[in-house]
Parts: sequence; C-alpha cells; structure tokens
Amino acid sequence: MKNICKFFLSTIAALAIFLSSAQAGSIRIGTEGAYPPWNAKDESGKLIGFEVELANWLCIYMEHDCTIVEQDWDGMIPALLMRKFDAIMAGMSITAERQKTITFSQGYADEVAQLAVMKGSDLEGMDTPSGINLSLGGSDVKSALATLTGALAGKSVCVQTATIHQNFLDSGDVGTINVRTYKTQDEVNLDLAAGRCDAALAAAVSFTDYAEKSGKPVVLVGPTFSGGAFGNGVGVGIRQASDSAIGTRDAQLLKDFNKAIDTARANGKISELAIKWFGFDASM
Repeated sequence: MKNICKFFLSTIAALAIFLSSAQAGSIRIGTEGAYPPWNAKDESGKLIGFEVELANWLCIYMEHDCTIVEQDWDGMIPALLMRKFDAIMAGMSITAERQKTITFSQGYADEVAQLAVMKGSDLEGMDTPSGINLSLGGSDVKSALATLTGALAGKSVCVQTATIHQNFLDSGDVGTINVRTYKTQDEVNLDLAAGRCDAALAAAVSFTDYAEKSGKPVVLVGPTFSGGAFGNGVGVGIRQASDSAIGTRDAQLLKDFNKAIDTARANGKISELAIKWFGFDASM
C-alpha cells in the first residue's frame, strides 16, 4: 500500500512539473490594482496603469502569453512564493530586505517618495533640500532629517502598510511619529483629505494623481526620498532560483524580463508610458 501511495504521489509531482514546463510560455503577473497611477482599476474593474501597460509590452518582447492578476499588497510576496503567479509588477521597490526572500529584475522606474499634506497645513514651507538620498548620508541628509524630526513631532502620518514608506517612518530616522497604517493607498488618500492625519507618505505621483482626479488641495512638502529604506528603483519581483525544474524556469524568467526591460528602455517604451501615466520620465 505504501509503495502504491509513493507511486501515486511521485506521479502527481511529475505531472505538475510537466504541466509547468508545457506552459512555460504562459506567465501570470501579480499586481495590486490599487496604487494609481502605477496600477489601478477603471470604473469597469479592468486593471490599468503604468505597470499594467508595461507588463503587456514586456510580454510581447519576451514572446510570452501573460495574464495579469489582482492581489492585495500585504499578501503579494507570500502569494508569489505560493506560486499563485510567476512575477510581481506592483510598484515594488528593490530593497535589501525583500531580496532576502525574492529576487528582482533590473529596475525599470524610479519611485520618488514624498510627504503630502492638505493646503494650509503648518508643514508647508519646510526648509529642506529638494531631495535626499539616504544611502549617501552627509550633512545635507542629516540636516534634512533633523528638520523633519522637529516638524513631524507629535504629528500623525498616514501610510500604506508593509511598504518602504512605513519602514522609513518606523526606522526612527525622523523621530517617534504616530504612524497610522492602511491596507491601500486609496484609504491613505481619503483619510489625509478628511483631516484624520496631519501628513501622508507615499510615491509623489500617487498624491498628484489623487489631487488631479479628486480636486482635493493636496500639497507635496519636504524633500523627495531615495536610497536606504526606499530601495533602488522599482523592478519585477520573481522567486529565487533553485535546482528544481520550476526553479530553473524562474531563473530563465528573470533573464527574459531583464532582456525585455533592456528592449523597452532602448526603444523608449518605458519613457513613453511613464510620461503618459506620471507626467514625467521616471524610467531607469
């Protein structure tokens, strides 16, 4: 009986590998659908946005059939590891912490993070550099962080959970802040506009997109952030390669995405889509 069970299980495992190999040209890409303009849904529920369009173009260059599937942000990496899909394109920044669990393609776009407030806030007009790179350090970075620490003392800051933005606020680099976390960026925007938090931190384009569509007087303040907790651009998240047949496929998929990104950068497609969705060239 034990031998029959072993044979049955080994047959199922072999079949699974066979099916995976047979469908090697078909890729499932996970995105959130709730982080405009990176990825979102239109009124009909169709997935749209910069990364949705870019994913489709990358699949054309790779000559793969692709399906883009919706996944809640806080379950994105676990879902990838559970093989619900093969890759992540969801405004996910390349960070050392995430690279402990998954691997990334080369970056395809910069995510410029910044604080936002409602017009009339006492946080407007903070005297900081226009941008700081936390990886570089130096006197300008220290001075800017000190200014932010003083300005944000006693304030509440809204942020989407499990993001680089939350990690930065929790790091202590800008002192002890009342951090309020939300499941989606849409919820962050709504509570900022409703006055339930003094400021919010996310990709700057998320706030400008919300302000344009809602008519709310959202204002960007302080420096733009990069480096350190904010990572090194946004890339495609893929499972780390292994010696298994599926692991070998993941390794090849990483090569395919990198080659396709090279093509999209060289022919101007990333720049074109960035300007369309962000209003400026955020390509890397």
